[in-house]
Amino acid sequence: MDPLTYCLAKPGAWEDEPWEGDVVAKVGDKIFAFLGTGTAIGLKCGRDRAEADELVSVYPDDVSASAYIGRYGWNSIRLGGAVPEDELRELIDASYDAVVAKLPKSKRPGT
Repeated sequence: MDPLTYCLAKPGAWEDEPWEGDVVAKVGDKIFAFLGTGTAIGLKCGRDRAEADELVSVYPDDVSASAYIGRYGWNSIRLGGAVPEDELRELIDASYDAVVAKLPKSKRPGT
């Protein structure tokens, strides 16, 4: 599975490069996935650090708190590691859903 292709298949999703060499997937004007160089993906994995740490405890060698935004529930997940593809898809879905839920209704896909 190519994470970028999966992300961009989501309703209203689009690719951006807000920082040179750092590709992200957005919905509305908000990022739901940091794809960077292609070795890891950054996703919203909980409402806060405590929730996101649950995934870190399951995959300590492949999941870590994201730099700068980790305290808000964002994790960096190593691609090709121990996190199974189906679980990675679920994590992308959850990150997308969490970001869409916070968008104003007028900016949500399909409205």
